[in-house]
Amino acid sequence: MSGQAEVKVKIPFGDKYLDAIFSVPKKKSTYGVILTHGAGGDMNFPHLVSLAACLASHGVLCLRFTCKGLNIAYRTKAFKTVVEYLKLSHDYKLSGVFLAGRSMGSRAAASVIRQLSQDDDDDDFIQGLICLSYPLHRPKLQSKLRDEDLLFIRCPVLFVSGSADEMCEKQLLEGVASKMKAPKKIHWIDKANHGMAVKGRTTDDIMEEINAQVFSWLRENIELEHK
Repeated sequence: MSGQAEVKVKIPFGDKYLDAIFSVPKKKSTYGVILTHGAGGDMNFPHLVSLAACLASHGVLCLRFTCKGLNIAYRTKAFKTVVEYLKLSHDYKLSGVFLAGRSMGSRAAASVIRQLSQDDDDDDFIQGLICLSYPLHRPKLQSKLRDEDLLFIRCPVLFVSGSADEMCEKQLLEGVASKMKAPKKIHWIDKANHGMAVKGRTTDDIMEEINAQVFSWLRENIELEHK
């Protein structure tokens, strides 16, 4: 983890605080990623720690936060608060951010982007969405898709999902993606389940694949912004 620092912060949220950690690159960063966990766990979930370290080592600021709770509206409100916090930060003046989440966290990120894009003062601060194991449906309940926010989004979207994810059937996600108006990319982790586990592969190996995909997609989209 050379070339980066970790800074713990508490972000005011109603009458309480959200625990968060900045992974700060050595050189000043112009873009950042806000990252959060799924329904279980917290910001120290190994995949999130690994991704944050990878991004910071490549010059992208990462702010990951914990928000316990299974209510999607509550999770979305918390994510929105973190976006505002980073936008107004004097320590890290960013040109834009990408919102990222794992499982339920990616649903909350999508919901925030839809809400903010409907505001009159939408100013392009949010540059894109990264969905790790997006939970498109409940296990065995493929008839009820959680796609409404995705269909409204206009900014670039990256999906990284397991091809054997029990909460995101491959054909169904590809069908939703084909209807999306946003520029999108899907990277399938072969034979991975919702938790991104693959028989015969180490967690580190899978995390490296995820991190490489996320960073190369970010780099492409940040470069597009500068053309």
